[in-house]
Amino acid sequence: MIVALWILLALVVTGIVLYIHHRITEKGGEAGQAEAQPVPNRPEGCCGQHLVCEKESLLAAVSKEIVYYEDEELDAYRGMKADEYTDEQIEQFRDVLYTLRPEEIGGWARSIQLRQIELPSVVRDELVMLAAEARESHNSNSVANA
Repeated sequence: MIVALWILLALVVTGIVLYIHHRITEKGGEAGQAEAQPVPNRPEGCCGQHLVCEKESLLAAVSKEIVYYEDEELDAYRGMKADEYTDEQIEQFRDVLYTLRPEEIGGWARSIQLRQIELPSVVRDELVMLAAEARESHNSNSVANA
């Protein structure tokens, strides 16, 4: 019985030491990554993690490179206002949006912005929701793998 208690105590102490070691190395890794990657400009008071400021952080042009996602036909809508689209035109945007992989959503939004195409309001709202879901899914996968 005493041997079992000593083994249990050793396991608990080992677990605590490993936990502390993990927390220290995790913080050190995050600090190194923060120095290597510049933080994009965000509106004042926006952390980029909440839906309230999601539109500004998602649509901020982090990259100046225009990437096409098999959506060249959308260039015809350059200069149109968000409330000027017909239902058929809105469906063209939706067709592209809903064929994107979750990791492509942010890049597509930046590409649309750089191409000076204003998304239809309803599609912009759907884009924000999909981006939030993708972020949430990514964050929950990261937590599960940690």
